[in-house]
Amino acid sequence: MPLSRKSSVLLRPRASTGRQVRPLGARYGRATSGRRAVTSTAPGRRARQWPALIAGLVVALAVLCAPGAAAEPPSRMGPQVVDSAGVLSAADEAQVLDAVDTLSRDHQVKLWVVYVRDFASMAPQDWADRTSELSGFSHRDLLLAVAVDDRGYWLDGTLPDGVSDAELDSLLAGSVEPDLRDQKWAQAAVDTAEGIGSAMRGGGVSWGVLLLLALAVVVAAGGLVLFSRKRRGDRDRAELSTARELDPTDSAALAKLSLPTLHALSRERLVEIDDAVRTSAEELALATSEFGETAVTPFRSALEAARAATAKAFTIRQQLDDAIPETPDQQRAMLIELIATAGKADRELDAQVTDFDAMRDLLIDAPARLDALTRDIVELTARMPGSEAELVRLDSTYPPSVVAPIHDNVRMALERIAFAQTNIDSARAALTQPVGRQGGAVAAIRAAEGALGQATTLLDAVDQAATNIQQARDGLPAALDELRTDLGSAQTLTEFGGADLGAAIATATAALNTPHAETDPLGAFHNAVTADAALDRAIAAASDRKLAVEDLRRRLDRTLTDAAARIDAASSFITTRRGGVDAEARTRLSEAQRHLDEARGLTGSAPERALVSAQTAAELGGRAMQLAQASVRTWETRQPMSGGGSQTGAVLGGILLNELLRGAMGGGSRRGGYGGGGGYRPGSFGGSSGSRRVSRGGRF
Repeated sequence: MPLSRKSSVLLRPRASTGRQVRPLGARYGRATSGRRAVTSTAPGRRARQWPALIAGLVVALAVLCAPGAAAEPPSRMGPQVVDSAGVLSAADEAQVLDAVDTLSRDHQVKLWVVYVRDFASMAPQDWADRTSELSGFSHRDLLLAVAVDDRGYWLDGTLPDGVSDAELDSLLAGSVEPDLRDQKWAQAAVDTAEGIGSAMRGGGVSWGVLLLLALAVVVAAGGLVLFSRKRRGDRDRAELSTARELDPTDSAALAKLSLPTLHALSRERLVEIDDAVRTSAEELALATSEFGETAVTPFRSALEAARAATAKAFTIRQQLDDAIPETPDQQRAMLIELIATAGKADRELDAQVTDFDAMRDLLIDAPARLDALTRDIVELTARMPGSEAELVRLDSTYPPSVVAPIHDNVRMALERIAFAQTNIDSARAALTQPVGRQGGAVAAIRAAEGALGQATTLLDAVDQAATNIQQARDGLPAALDELRTDLGSAQTLTEFGGADLGAAIATATAALNTPHAETDPLGAFHNAVTADAALDRAIAAASDRKLAVEDLRRRLDRTLTDAAARIDAASSFITTRRGGVDAEARTRLSEAQRHLDEARGLTGSAPERALVSAQTAAELGGRAMQLAQASVRTWETRQPMSGGGSQTGAVLGGILLNELLRGAMGGGSRRGGYGGGGGYRPGSFGGSSGSRRVSRGGRF
C-alpha cells in the first residue's frame, strides 16, 4: 500500500461520518430533562397536559419496542469501529481500535468492525457485501460485521497473502466464534486482527537456523560452507517472497532484485498466467455454449488480449533460454519486460472477473446444470469402452514412443469422471441448505464442469491420435516418392554441392531406408518431410536455383501438417496435466505455436520463409512434449506414496490448484476457487490472484 494511502487510513478522524458509540445513559438523560420541564409547569396546565404526555410516552415506547426498530441497513462505514448495538464500553472501543491500528501499521491491512442489533432481515453475507460496496473498500480492506441479537456474523474482503484458508478457518472457529458466543464482543474483533497479523508474520525465528548458527561456531570448514549456502538460500527465498508482492509494472522496484530472483519470479509468473489463461478459456467455452457469442464478447476480448501478452512473455523467456547468451544488463531488462507483460495479461483477466461471475451465476437454475452434467457423465462413460479398445489397438500396433502421450488418457478420463460425480453429489447436497448457505454448490459445479471438460479432451485425444497416424500414413508414400525424386536430382549435383549436399543426401538416404514406416508412421513421416526439406535447400544452393512454387508448397503443406499434429499433441498433454508441467515446456510450446502461426501467415507471400518457420514449429512442438513428459514424471515422484485417485488426478490436471504449488515445483499459483481438500481449490475465469476473495461467517 502506498504511504499516502496508509496515512489516510490511519489518520481518518473517527467522528467524521457514520454512527458513533453512544452510551446507554444518554437516553435516560433526555427522559430526565423531560420530567424537569413538566415539574416547572403550573398545576392547572399540568393537569391538562397529562393525557397528551401519557399518549406520547405510549407511542414512543411502541416505536422503541417494535420488532424492526433496531434494524440497521447497510451503509457506508465512517469510523473504523462502529458500535450501533451499544455493546462496547469506552475501554472496549479503545482496545479494538488499538488492535486494528496495529494490523494496519504492521501489515497494511485495514480491518473495519461494525456491531449492529440485526442485519435488517438480510443474509449476513449480503449485508456485509453491500456495506463493503457502499464503503468503497479495496483489496486491502476487511470487514467484520456482527449482529448481536441475530447472533450472526460475517467476515468479508480479500484474504491477505500469507494467510491460508485453513488458518482463517481455524481462527474463526477456534477464537472468534467462541468469543461471540460468550458475548466478548471486543475480544472477538481483537482476536480477528491479531490472528490475521500472526498468520502474516509466520512462525517467527526458526530454531533450525539458530541451531545451525551455533553449530557453525564449532564445526570445521565444511560446516561453514554448508551454513553459508543455507544463508544464501534463505536470502534468495526471502527476496523472492518480497518480489512476489511487488507491482509487476514497477520497473524501478524490480530493477533492485538480483538476477536469480528475477529469473525465478519470471518462471512463476509464466506458469501462473498460463494456467489462468487455460482455465479462463475452459470457463469461457462453457459460458459461450450457455449465453452465446454476443454475451461473452468482452470476456473473449480480455482473454485474447491476455493470450497475446502471455505469448509475448513466453517469447522473451525463449530468447533467454536459447543458446545465444545475453549480458547481465540485457537479461535484467528482458526479465523486467517479461514480468510486466505477464502482469498485464493477469490484470486483463482479473478486470473481468466480477462481471463474468455476475453473468454466470451458477446458483441460478443449478438443478438443471447438475442434470446436464449427469447426462455428460453418462455420455462419457459410454465412450470409455470404445476409447479403451482404440488405445489397446494402438498399443499393440505401434511402439511405446508413439502412444506415450495418450497412454494414460483413458485411466485419467475415468478419474476425472469420478471426481465430477463426487462434486455433483456435493453440489446437490449444498442446494438442500437454506438460502445463503448454498455457496459450496458453486465451487462443486465449477469443479465438475472442469473435470468433465478434461475427460472429453482426454478421450478426444485418443480418437485424434488415430486420425493423425492415418494422415501420416496416407501422406507418407507421396513424401517418400518426392524424396526419391529429389535424391535422384541431387546425385547429379554432388560435385557442386559440397559438404552440405553430401550431408543432405546421407540424411535422405537414411530416411528412405528407415524400417519404421508401418510401426511408427508419425516418426517416418516427420523424418521424410524433414530430410526432403533439407535436401531441397542443398539442391537449390548447388544448382543456384529456387524450387518451383508448386513443389515448395507441397512440402510446406506437409510440414505444416506435421507441426500442427505435434503442437496439438503437446497442448493436449499440457492442458490435461498442467498441474505438473513447469515453465520450460510451456515456453517451448508457446514458441512452437508462434512459429506455426508465422508459417501460416507467410504461406502466400513468402513460402520459403514459411517452410523454415513450420520446421522450427515442428521441432519445438516435439521438444515441448518431451519436456512436459519429463516434468510430469518429476511431479509424480514427489507425490506421497499413498497418493493417487481422482483428487490427485484433478490436481495434476489443474482442476484443483494447490496453494503450496510454488514449493512443489519452483513456481506456483495463488489462483483457485472452492472445493476439494487439503488446500486445493478449483480454478475459475480470471487471473492468478482471483481466488484470494474471502467470504466467511455464520451463526455463533
